[in-house]
Amino acid sequence: MAEKSRDGGDKNQEIEDSLENLNLSQGSQQTSKSYKEDDLQLIADVIKSKECRNIIVMTGAGLSTSAGIPDFRSPDVGLFTKVMGKYNVPHPEMVFHIDYFHENPAAFYEISRGFMETEYQPTIAHYFLKLLADKNLLLRHYTQNVDGLDLAAGLAEDKVVAAHGTTYTSHCTNAACHTKFTLEWMKDQITKSSDITVPRCQKCQSVIKPDVVLYGEQLPATFFTMQAKDFSQCNLLIIMGTSLKVEPFASLVERVPENTPRLLINLEKVGENHGMFNTSSTSGFRMVMDNLLGRKANFTDIFWKGSCDEGCLKLCQLLGWKQELLKLKEQGSKKYEKGNEPAVKL
Repeated sequence: MAEKSRDGGDKNQEIEDSLENLNLSQGSQQTSKSYKEDDLQLIADVIKSKECRNIIVMTGAGLSTSAGIPDFRSPDVGLFTKVMGKYNVPHPEMVFHIDYFHENPAAFYEISRGFMETEYQPTIAHYFLKLLADKNLLLRHYTQNVDGLDLAAGLAEDKVVAAHGTTYTSHCTNAACHTKFTLEWMKDQITKSSDITVPRCQKCQSVIKPDVVLYGEQLPATFFTMQAKDFSQCNLLIIMGTSLKVEPFASLVERVPENTPRLLINLEKVGENHGMFNTSSTSGFRMVMDNLLGRKANFTDIFWKGSCDEGCLKLCQLLGWKQELLKLKEQGSKKYEKGNEPAVKL
């Protein structure tokens, strides 16, 4: 019989039996997972199982904060807070809206300039993604980030779905021209003068825009085509460093099969409004029905409170992969030191 996904669609039977053997089913009176490391051990056991071969990782700005890239919503230090303090806008998102970009592109490039003048390197969490891929466990990395640090860590491009676009390429905003420009060209244009420079097309003199998705723009087509194939196959969903507030990215957590475990590594617990931790009306209904039918409810959502780097290190320790992860990070750092691999700049 086909298994139902969390969003109600019919999905193929995945690893329900193995999850039961790993004691991921608990009494129906419990409403959430505790924050104990024992719970992280359960995830390590799932990864070690033969059935777990299609891991999807979803990440947000928190993945790159230890690299020095500011996130968006953290009080006092988040990018939105800084924008509100500088620009006379009713809400910070306005500066990152496509209409505002067309009206005042200099504001966007003033913010971007600070990023492009700073070198960033992949973090432990980025190399964790590479380690999963090296072990043929990573199905896909879905990210809200545009920094490209996952690619800099060695992840293949076909393993990454950049939901909000990328800074690696840019295009002319004139639809009739649409000339493509490289990241290196863009960096040269923005940093060549002490004054704020708005890059313009060499062919038609129209404004150039990085291929990031601003508010009011459509997401890349690959975001929709890949998720339709990927999430029905997911054996384990790992969510890191995201507020799960931006749609349609946030709703991806609902696309995995019903008994697929979901691990949240984050500084705060999020996702309840997407049915995580059995607090949504849908999950509550399932709990009632399971209780009436005398069945045990499946509690497959685990929250590990902490930074992405800390969570990845701890999980790798439980898996016996810690030294492999640290070696990947060390090798990556040496490449930067030798100048063999250019540091990524936003």
